[in-house]
Amino acid sequence: METAVLVILGGLTLGGMYALSAIGLSLIWGALGMLNMAHGALLAIGSYACFAIFTYLGISLIFAVPLAMIAGGIVGLAIYVVIVRHMFRHPSFETNIIIATIGLAIVSENLILRFFGAYPYKQPLSIQGGFRIGEIFVPYQNLIILACSSVLVAIVGVLLQNTRMGRAIRATAMNKDAALLMGVPIGRVYAQVMVFSGCLAAVSGIMLSTITTLSPTMGDSPMIKAFIIVAVAGLGNVYGAFYVAIGLGVLEAVFQYGIGVRFAFPALLLLVIVSLIWRPYGFFGSKTVVRN
Repeated sequence: METAVLVILGGLTLGGMYALSAIGLSLIWGALGMLNMAHGALLAIGSYACFAIFTYLGISLIFAVPLAMIAGGIVGLAIYVVIVRHMFRHPSFETNIIIATIGLAIVSENLILRFFGAYPYKQPLSIQGGFRIGEIFVPYQNLIILACSSVLVAIVGVLLQNTRMGRAIRATAMNKDAALLMGVPIGRVYAQVMVFSGCLAAVSGIMLSTITTLSPTMGDSPMIKAFIIVAVAGLGNVYGAFYVAIGLGVLEAVFQYGIGVRFAFPALLLLVIVSLIWRPYGFFGSKTVVRN
């Protein structure tokens, strides 16, 4: 019983971190119809930004985290302004943007390596200790990660449902041409989505680095898992991405305990392949019907 609770708690923590990255990717796909292969680099940028703001600038962690989020949002906006905006109208946009963002990710990782080196720094934002429920020790760090993730997801949900900006984003995701005819500023919506995605990726990276270490390539594995989550949930489905992230996080923790860390991810991929064969449009997606 104690082991089961600890495994589930670890899985919920993983799922909370994955959820923020997956929601950012889902927003981008829904609004722009693009796969941002530099999303993992945004995780690393947010983590190193928090580390540098606290370590080198001496700014309190209370302000370091929001500033790191702003840094992630600025990088997301820069990706749109410098790359996406100029490629969007091209017929081969979906393919070209994948290649462009892969190149951007490689450049970003090498820049981080150039300025910070390959040393696995420890993120200063870490809370020690915990409490016991009977014989079960529950770390504060895990609960805070899960709580922060849930709060941020709820905030994104409220913004999408109850604000003018959120309605514009949802209208653009449903039908870009119709939204444009209704006066929705498509370019501004795209920029806002890229900023949101960058902020969420930065927070996800900071959370990840509090339980591991900083490294230039730390975002690669979470990015792959975020892509898996978005595909299983259904491309463009924000709420589905959150539920699937939690579920896959728990499954990954169970597999790690049951068959070992080495085989957990391949087993998870096999399960994902089976689920996509069964529902190719995702658990929370819907079939697209095109009438000619």
